[in-house]
Amino acid sequence: MLHKTRGIVISYIRYRETSIIVKIYTEKFGIQSFIENGVRSSKGKNRIALFQPLSLLDMVVYHDEKKDLHRISEIKSSFPFRTLPYEIHKSSIGMFLDEILNKTLKEHTENELLFDFLYHSLIFLDETDEHYENFHLIFLLKYAFFLGFSPQDSSEIVSQFKEFNAMIPFDADYQKLMNQLILADYQTPLLMSRGVRNHLLEVIIVFYQIHFEEFGEIKSLQVLREVLS
Repeated sequence: MLHKTRGIVISYIRYRETSIIVKIYTEKFGIQSFIENGVRSSKGKNRIALFQPLSLLDMVVYHDEKKDLHRISEIKSSFPFRTLPYEIHKSSIGMFLDEILNKTLKEHTENELLFDFLYHSLIFLDETDEHYENFHLIFLLKYAFFLGFSPQDSSEIVSQFKEFNAMIPFDADYQKLMNQLILADYQTPLLMSRGVRNHLLEVIIVFYQIHFEEFGEIKSLQVLREVLS
């Protein structure tokens, strides 16, 4: 059966000579995998650029709940990015966010609130021209709400660190800044040094690792630190 849905590309892998299998977080069905034939060929109906990570799509898809792999009938960009793939600071943040989503997006069901949060967060990052150096920190804290473990304040993080013996410094000054981040929106200008920002990011990542046993290492983290230095 054919369904209209928006989608956010998470990743793709090459399949055979000219095809790909692409993982897309869909508004209607959650995370789904699609096979797209011929996309790596000059004769393909759709361009590979449509399937770059974090691309925002309008789609008409064939969906069968009994299958793990689906097909796309129609597809187009719903919001062509102006800056996100091209400006190194933003693209580094985007690479980091995409790795986080790869590790944590597991739902195969509709979640309109989560989809809208992700969709509009990416649009904001693309459109904003200033005060986005803390975007990834605020994103992670807001995203944790949808994953079911959002901290109400820094004392909750401290409590869980003690419970799980997390060995990372998190003193009163960092806790104060974390409380500001928890309450902030993307446009809130919070001044902090590179070192403080990087440490707060490590604290949030450890907090995620407590809740995702297989969270593991974030490969894009070093690039993000260097670019935002």
